[in-house]
Amino acid sequence: MRTMNDPHDTLPVLIAGGGIGGMTLALTLHQIGVPCVVYEAVAELQPLGVGINLQPNAVRELYDLGFDDAALGSIGVQAQEWALVGRNGNDVYAEPRGLLAGYRWPQYAVHRGYLQKLLHDAVLARLGPQAVRLGHRVTGYRNEDDAVTALVETRDGQRMEIAGRLLVAADGLHSAVRAQMHPSQPPIQWGGAVMWRGTTPGVPIRTGSSFVGLGSLRHRVVLYPISPPDPATGLATINWIAEITQDNSEGWPKGDWNQRVAVEDFIAHFEGWNYGWLDVPALLRGAKEIFEYPMIDRDPVPSWVDGRVALLGDAAHVMYPVGSNGASQAIVDTRVLGAAMVQQGVTPAALRAYDDKLCADVSALVLRNRGAGPFGILGLVDERCGGVFDNIDDVIPASERDAFMARYKAAAGFAIETLNAAAPIIASGARARH
Repeated sequence: MRTMNDPHDTLPVLIAGGGIGGMTLALTLHQIGVPCVVYEAVAELQPLGVGINLQPNAVRELYDLGFDDAALGSIGVQAQEWALVGRNGNDVYAEPRGLLAGYRWPQYAVHRGYLQKLLHDAVLARLGPQAVRLGHRVTGYRNEDDAVTALVETRDGQRMEIAGRLLVAADGLHSAVRAQMHPSQPPIQWGGAVMWRGTTPGVPIRTGSSFVGLGSLRHRVVLYPISPPDPATGLATINWIAEITQDNSEGWPKGDWNQRVAVEDFIAHFEGWNYGWLDVPALLRGAKEIFEYPMIDRDPVPSWVDGRVALLGDAAHVMYPVGSNGASQAIVDTRVLGAAMVQQGVTPAALRAYDDKLCADVSALVLRNRGAGPFGILGLVDERCGGVFDNIDDVIPASERDAFMARYKAAAGFAIETLNAAAPIIASGARARH
């Protein structure tokens, strides 16, 4: 065990994890004049993952960090519609999204790995290469009177202790920092849903940039483009998730949380799902790689803060991906934390203010997503007509569908009127108190 002394007169904020939350936090801290260093366990960042959605509340924050439509358009497309379609191919609910819905900011469907690379490249350009330490995993921490010590292990087994003013853990589902902060937390919670995810070249449907959820609450496919169509072929990269819900009484039966599988392992669940305007089996078979995931989250904890240590992103609130707000919430987390440092300085008080602002409300959102989130409308269809209908208004009136979605948007923090009227989380030119 050796000690690494920081060369700066002012100790930096230490960030555990170089994913979307960690990199966005580094950019936010740089914006408000706070030195920081990111410690990421992998030796080399690769553009891994598939599609995610960035809600307007998160896009607003990326704009405020200096990213524009050209940058975000290089990694995805602006979403125009969010739609639910019944198992018989008839519309259940549809609404415009982003600018078309009246937001001041668009919604983007992007490739998760490309977004991480965009943020990482910006960190290196703005903060310098010394701001990101790859191959370094934060394994724990020790609170001191006027600092925090992060316990770090390198990929070759070297251990070190690194001092910082604060430690922010954005180290994901399996966060070592969260495990130390809440040693008695329940295990990962699996509700029975199994997801298969992939990307396939295809012709975009409906508006050309629509998020479509097709099927029932327990048996569905979600798809949306994450690239514009190729001018030569007319084909875009279509991100898709195929999902079923099964008995979970004995827990997740497989050891891996993320494994590559063959389409033959699950295609039988979706044979016959051909509607002319969409051939689901062909879409699934067209992917080069398919990964299987259980849909999981963790029970909320009462606080994300311990002294000079805070949790952020999935380390704080991993949630079911049913509302397209996991990555968006991580981005918003970083901005709320930055705003707290503007007001309170780089202090434990800022961490407590961040915790007070977000922990209870986002914990409630975790539980709301566990109850199916916006896909709950499909559950109502199942309950009332067994999923078979000609006119959805005869099953669920439009006013009820609209009210259902309005409640979810309010809970998730992207209600149109509220967001459009809200002042910036961090004012232009604001600096952290010192």
